Amino acid sequence: MGRGRSKAKQTKVARDLKYHSQDIDVEKLARELHGETDKTGEDEDFDPFAEGNYIPRR
Repeated sequence: MGRGRSKAKQTKVARDLKYHSQDIDVEKLARELHGETDKTGEDEDFDPFAEGNYIPRR
């Protein structure tokens, strides 16, 4: 009914992120934050269905 289950799930996810270490590529994260592009991972973000879907607002 209320917010109990969703809040409990958010708390669980936050706790997992806080206490369980995850493999993070610090150099790649720093490059992304500084706006540098990675030429090797260019095909990862390719979405064939995204081409031409942009409709400018007037």
